Amino acid sequence: MTAIFSDYVATLEGLRRKARLRSLAPQRGVDFTSNDFLALAGSSRLKAAIMAAMESGVPAGAGGSRLLRGNHPEHEALEAEAAGFFGVDRVLYFGSGYAANSALFSTLPRREDLVVHDALIHASAHEGIAASKAAAVGVAHNDANVFDETIRNWRKNGGRGRPWVAVESLYSMDGDRAPLAALADIADRHEGFLLIDEAHATGVFGAGGKGLAAGLEGRENVLALHTCGKALGVSGALLAVPGILADYLVNRARAFIYSTAPSPLMAAGVREALRILNDEPERRVALERLVAFVGDQLKSRFGIEPSGSQIQPVVIGDNAGAVRIAEALQAQGFDIRAIRPPTVPEGTARLRLSITLNVDTGQIAHLLDCLAAAMEEHKR
Repeated sequence: MTAIFSDYVATLEGLRRKARLRSLAPQRGVDFTSNDFLALAGSSRLKAAIMAAMESGVPAGAGGSRLLRGNHPEHEALEAEAAGFFGVDRVLYFGSGYAANSALFSTLPRREDLVVHDALIHASAHEGIAASKAAAVGVAHNDANVFDETIRNWRKNGGRGRPWVAVESLYSMDGDRAPLAALADIADRHEGFLLIDEAHATGVFGAGGKGLAAGLEGRENVLALHTCGKALGVSGALLAVPGILADYLVNRARAFIYSTAPSPLMAAGVREALRILNDEPERRVALERLVAFVGDQLKSRFGIEPSGSQIQPVVIGDNAGAVRIAEALQAQGFDIRAIRPPTVPEGTARLRLSITLNVDTGQIAHLLDCLAAAMEEHKR
């Protein structure tokens, strides 16, 4: 190894010593780690829809950005159908939730505005906020009063723009829900905007799988992000915004303007996924039953309070211990990963149990038996 790489080697070695070194691993074992909550990624309907689109001449690649030749009829059809599905003015289709959050936060809040965001909001939101001209403040997790107090103090100190309240509706590492109704009231009271990342709620919660923000979408000061690579089983993200803000993003959002458009075939797949949500509500019912089963088992056997969602953390604490327990479960045939800082706060390394329709109660029970044994071994 030459000296030119020495700084990178030192950084990687430091991560290894802290049990924070990441590496890529293949898909192997029973799925307790993916976000394919409704088991749509491999569904026959999605496969058939994408095959039909291919046979009708829909290309795999867009060939350019949306503002050049990449704007395909499948993109426009998806955006129109998604706007109707979620009951909003306009929807823009992005290649990923990361790109959508980057575009949203870096473009819409103005220099005189204030972004008040939950401390546990996703890394993609942090990236967008960092590129914004607006001031930003992170506040205590899920505490609506602190959001309100922060905006009031900003106003008292001369803040003249608009506040932007930014949260996830369902948090990706804790599985808990934001107090959306209270936050909507705060945004209304301060003449601000409410930004809701529905990534882990879309398809699972709300009437027809429309998400936890379903009762708020359509308001002129509410923006919502629905990712397509989790419960919808495909890829990309749908950003639901008032029409004037959609036009502004098309004209000003660099992540939209300078990116090759998403695959038209994926747009066709997302259209079918939205139809499946309408046609097959039994998927959500089945997932709800699995979530209830996991919650009951965790509380009775481990004393762990259920999250009430398909994302259930099992906090271990130290990084090395979380890795060892995850490896023990992987050796038993389960695909489950250790989640460590900086993804989660220091001292809260954990296993993230993701409950999907790719498993059944028997597999869950076996996992929990193995988890009990692995945790007992960890205590010794």
